[in-house]
Amino acid sequence: MTSETSPHLVMEDDSRKPASTALIVVLVGTFITVLDFFIGNVAVPSIQADLNAGPTQGQMVVVGYGVAFTAGLITGGRIGDLYGRRRMFVLGMVGFALSSAACGFASGAEMLIVARVVQGIAASLMVPQVLGIIGAVYEGAHRAKAFALYGLVIGMAGVFGQLVGGALITLDIAGLSWRTIFLINLPLCAVALAFVRRAIPESKNAAGGRLDLVGALLVSAALGLLVFALVEGGERDWPVWSWECLAGSAVLIAITVWHLRRLAAADRGPLIEPALFRSRTFTLGLTATGSYFLAMGSFFFILALYLQFGRGLSALGSGTVFLAVGGGYFASSIYSSRFTDAVARRVALGPVTLGAGYVLLALVVSRIGMGGSVLWLVPPLVVAGIGMGLTTGPLSNLVLGSAAPEHAASASGLLNTAQEGGAAIGVALAGTLFFPAVGSNGDYAHALDVTLMLLAAFCVAATAFVLLTSSRATARG
Repeated sequence: MTSETSPHLVMEDDSRKPASTALIVVLVGTFITVLDFFIGNVAVPSIQADLNAGPTQGQMVVVGYGVAFTAGLITGGRIGDLYGRRRMFVLGMVGFALSSAACGFASGAEMLIVARVVQGIAASLMVPQVLGIIGAVYEGAHRAKAFALYGLVIGMAGVFGQLVGGALITLDIAGLSWRTIFLINLPLCAVALAFVRRAIPESKNAAGGRLDLVGALLVSAALGLLVFALVEGGERDWPVWSWECLAGSAVLIAITVWHLRRLAAADRGPLIEPALFRSRTFTLGLTATGSYFLAMGSFFFILALYLQFGRGLSALGSGTVFLAVGGGYFASSIYSSRFTDAVARRVALGPVTLGAGYVLLALVVSRIGMGGSVLWLVPPLVVAGIGMGLTTGPLSNLVLGSAAPEHAASASGLLNTAQEGGAAIGVALAGTLFFPAVGSNGDYAHALDVTLMLLAAFCVAATAFVLLTSSRATARG
């Protein structure tokens, strides 16, 4: 195995032999950050009741973390390239642990939201290093399998986050209720940090030699304006200022593209390498990733609301229902991990299956409403889980496998951004449709049905984008 994945990569601690421990440690970091996005869904009702928070504040507990996480991912990845991926992974994990403690001891909704934003910033420094470390430590088929496990961990954190959250809230350890969903991160971070230095070799990719601060500010501002407009605008019946924010976001995106192209032409190390988008497979695959996570991330949010507010289930009962999704996800992820190449038609099967699961679930909910046995929900939830497992890992492999090795860092940052940004924006979009559909009569079944149709449309879009890619994209070793 060589120690380089690109001409500019610098590996330190070459005497160390990378082992499976390195993958386990970085996947722990991935797991807890994704878990904290989805675990908040099942805790929102408890948080609102305990802190006397409104629907928008409850939504911002989820979205605030997701926006901060997404906005900093590309910048976090570039910082890791410049100053060391292991070093930034450790710094991000320490920050994540401290902000998790702040979330756990928050005295009000405002403090919790601020702590969640800080937690998202710390996650944005830690998570981009994961794909960079995997790319530096593993090669060929081993790297493809590592990416498959990365996808498996993302999905399992999303699915079982609901159950873990529900169990912790129900156990009410030391009377802490929902606070334990954040405090549980502390021992997990401590164990991972204890193994980082001996398990992970340091690596850098300092090509360009500088951080594009202007690009980082532009990307963060554009995404922040977009999600803020979607969340607050929907809650306040779309006032004029919400449309102005959306327009401002579009302008910032245009300015960002101009800025990145200008730096690339001058060979001055842009935050995002425009040359990546010359690949048809990468561009369409990245778009498909965003569409897929729009559909996946928001699903857990609206289903938790339906189960708890509409069906009156406890946090644990709601989390238990998600086991049906987890069973389908785990089985199909194991199946899809057998394939080390990413064939477009095979990858497209995943979002199609997920969309079918959403439609089936909508049909079942329209029949049983807010009564009847929740066991009727199990078959469509299993189908949805199968679709997620067939998509998450293979789609990541499709995108990263189509990127040139010298642009691997930018590709990883963009993929992380599409995943986390898609999930955060998906929650915002779903909320703008779900909450008004509930209406004054509290019809959560109708709201779920309506929103599931939107999510199914995102699945159709993801399928179309995957099929439009090249017929075959082989993961680079």
